[in-house]
Order: sequence, then structure tokens, then C-alpha cells
Amino acid sequence: MNDDELLEALGVELAPLKTASHTPRDERIIAGFEDILRFHREHGRAPQHGEERDIFERLYAVRLDRLRQLPEALALLAELDTVGLLSGTADNMVDVEALDEDTLLAELGVSHKSADQADVTVLRHVRSSAEKKAAEEIAERIPCTDFERYQPLFAQVEEEMRTSLRKTLRFGRDASIAPGDYFIIGGLLAYVADMGEPIKAPNGENDARLRVVYANGTESNLLRRSLQRALYKDETGRRITEPGPGPLFGDASEPDDLESGTIYVLRSQSQHPFIAAHRELVHKIGVTGGKVETRIADAAKDATYLLAGVEVVASYRLHNLNRTRMEKLIHQIFAAAQLDLTIEDRFGNPVKPREWFLVPLHVIDEVVQRIQDGSITNVIYDPEQACLVSCG
Repeated sequence: MNDDELLEALGVELAPLKTASHTPRDERIIAGFEDILRFHREHGRAPQHGEERDIFERLYAVRLDRLRQLPEALALLAELDTVGLLSGTADNMVDVEALDEDTLLAELGVSHKSADQADVTVLRHVRSSAEKKAAEEIAERIPCTDFERYQPLFAQVEEEMRTSLRKTLRFGRDASIAPGDYFIIGGLLAYVADMGEPIKAPNGENDARLRVVYANGTESNLLRRSLQRALYKDETGRRITEPGPGPLFGDASEPDDLESGTIYVLRSQSQHPFIAAHRELVHKIGVTGGKVETRIADAAKDATYLLAGVEVVASYRLHNLNRTRMEKLIHQIFAAAQLDLTIEDRFGNPVKPREWFLVPLHVIDEVVQRIQDGSITNVIYDPEQACLVSCG
């Protein structure tokens, strides 16, 4: 028996495999819809009409309206439309079939009524190579493999915005960008997770490569000036401010308040040359709701404590204390005096400990007193004079 006879004896029917094929028109429809999907993935929304939109978004918006009106397109693209773009309807949806050529061009922001504009040698609505490069750098986002590290940060920022602890400001008045900053760009919350070493831009100005993580689980590796340009051009681009300290003390308790807390000041016993030379000035300032002794028990094994023993040189017991806000406030006051020191941990990895400051102990004591009496908002720390000065 040959193969066919054997399969027939076993009751197995052979059916030719169906191969999926698309006509050239189908391929064009699919390719056009993939452009729209790419826009949605980058901006978190469907393309929209409007004079304030760029030519590409308006083109995608007209294309999407046309696809919504084609029954064959709806069937062809059903599996690709995982976000429901074809089923949605916009308030200003355009009936493409009803538009003549001039009206359609006007909808796209293109006018050819003057002879000068009709000249095919004149380019319009074409982005410069610099604009394209900036857009491409913003658009080149990849999945963030360690997004679980950043997801709680985004949740916290969103909650702080909801409760008005953070505010949003139009980007431009302050155009600085630093690690730890949050922005809104393209309708997405963005976090500057890291900044590389300074580099020289072609125009001679300083620049740096950034790692920016977005709330949708993606990240991009782009230049600082590219992010600045994108924020300038984005009408909805915003800087998210740092949270205000909020109420530190009060009669009414809050969900995250503690019955009592301790501000502690530590001095390192490290033999690092810089620490040894400035031991009387180098202090770690923190706040805890538990016992300080428990907190510092394994200091010699922890890079946070400079891999050395520490001694408690001052502690302040306070009641009805919001520990997180208190710690942020103290660190903000002494930010200009933060210790800039990198050490290696037990595995040889470089670590830059935070919460260590070059501040005299008596100034820390004064800050705590001013926090208690409410006058802390009127002063800042001046590292040059090593004292608090009025900021009013």
C-alpha cells in the first residue's frame, strides 16, 4: 500500500492546507492601519482632527475615519484591532466620502489655492531632519524589563497628584532635567530613571543620555536635549513638581501617621580618608518609627551606612509625626550639602550613599527646633556659611 492508500484505510481524510493570501489592496489597508496602531501605541490615544495637530496625525485621523466606513476593512482588520480603534467613534468624525479634493486637503491642513503654493518644488508640512530625529528618539521605546521596580513609584506619584501634594507645570519656565524628575509627555507619565556621563553635542553644548521609563511599561534611551525639545513642542507636556511637605504635626491623625517617631543623627566610624578628615561634619539624618538601635545593628555590612559602624550623636522624639514627610523635608533643607561620595559595596559594585550631609550638629538641632515651632519654612541652609539663612 502506498501512503494515500494507507491513510484511506485508516479513515484519515486529506484536505489541502489553506494558505492565507491578501490582495495588494488588502496589504495597503493593513499597512495603513498599522501606522495608526503605531501612533496609538506611542501617544496612548487615537489620532485626532484639528488645526493644532501636525500633518501626520491629521492624515491618520482621516485614514481611520475612512477605515471605519469600509465594511471589508472592518472584517480584514478585526484581529489587528486589539484596542478597539475601529469600533470607536469621534465627535468630530469626518465623512471622507462626502469630501471633494479641496475640502479633503483643507482637512489635512494643506492648501493649494495660490500658484506659489502649487509649485511642486516648494515643500510644505515636511518636518526638518532635526525634527524627525527628535521625534524618532522619543518614539523608539522598548519594553521595560524591570518595570516592577518603577510601577509603585508611578502609583505613588499619581496618588500625590490626585491629593494635590504634587502639581503640574507647563514645561519651559524650568527646563532642567535630572534623575528622579517626573514629566507628562504625549499623555504619558514619564520618569527619568538615570542619566549618563556628560557629552558634547555637535553645537558644542553639554548633553547627556537618559534612561526614561514610562507608565505604560516602556522605556527609551534618548538625549536630554531631545526630551527637552519634545516637552517644549508638546502642548500637553508638563513638569510634575516635588511633593510639598504637607502638615507634619497636628491633633488629627492621618492613615500614615505614627503615634511617635524619632529623628536620629549618626556619625560614621569609617576610615575612608574623606570621612576621617571631616568626621565632625559628616552626618546621616533619618527618621524611624522603631528603635534606632535596631535600624543600625548591621551598619558595618550595609553600604547605606558606609560599610562601617556608626554612633548616634543626637535623637529627637516627636509625637503625631508623619515620618515620610518629615524625612523628605529635612533632606530638602540640607540638599545643597549632600555628601558626594561613591564607595564599593561588599561585591565591588559602586554605591553612592544618600542621607549623608556635611552639616554641623548644632545646625541640625536648630532645624529640628524650627520644625517644632513652625518657622522652618522661612529659612534655607547655606553651605558656604554653614548656617541657616532667611529665604523670605
